Amino acid sequence: MDTVRAPLPESIHPALWRASQLARGRVSTVDTGYPVLSQELPGGGWPIGALTEILAQAPGSGEMRLLAPALGTLKASVAFIEPPCHPCIQGLAYSGIDADKILLLRAKRSNDQLWSAEQILKAGTCDAALLWQTHARADSLRRLLLAARSSTSLLFVFRPIREALDASPAELRVAVRPAEGGVNVDIIKRKGPKFEGDLTVNVQPGAALWSAHGRSRRAFVPFEFGVPAASDALA
Repeated sequence: MDTVRAPLPESIHPALWRASQLARGRVSTVDTGYPVLSQELPGGGWPIGALTEILAQAPGSGEMRLLAPALGTLKASVAFIEPPCHPCIQGLAYSGIDADKILLLRAKRSNDQLWSAEQILKAGTCDAALLWQTHARADSLRRLLLAARSSTSLLFVFRPIREALDASPAELRVAVRPAEGGVNVDIIKRKGPKFEGDLTVNVQPGAALWSAHGRSRRAFVPFEFGVPAASDALA
């Protein structure tokens, strides 16, 4: 008598996957631009319609250069919501991010920052929303997660690396520390097996912002929550 074997879960439906495998299925992603990192992420890149946490050792640990290749491929605007410092036009351009696509929003209160991110995701006018948060409650992150799932945008929430010990509803959590020639990446949470190992990504471009291209003199016009703010031009 022939033995009938049960079908493999992944053969039943593309959304099914084993916990010992990286999730594939219908995960929509944007390539990170770094093959060594992409192969460790479900779907092979940064997830669209999901919440991704970037837990940096300190602002400027290389986290923006880690995201730059993906952000540089986007067609629509990229929203920067309350970054820790004023974005450098020359640095962004050198990293391949078009400064004309950057929408800079300033909001002093955390509730207003979270509300802004949620509305941007719901509106669908930006291909990515980047939100910086020092302290973020789990219920606030869950609201962002729900808004992200109904969108076709990338969502990155930057938090201090100490927050890695706290539970989070984010589907993907990545810790970033500076390293010689790049960054050390620790994938704290992903859909799939626990990440074990030491992953160093040689981010490009290098830290020195030297370029053969002329320096841009265009300025960002930040928006305070509710009212336009005065232009803060960068040389």
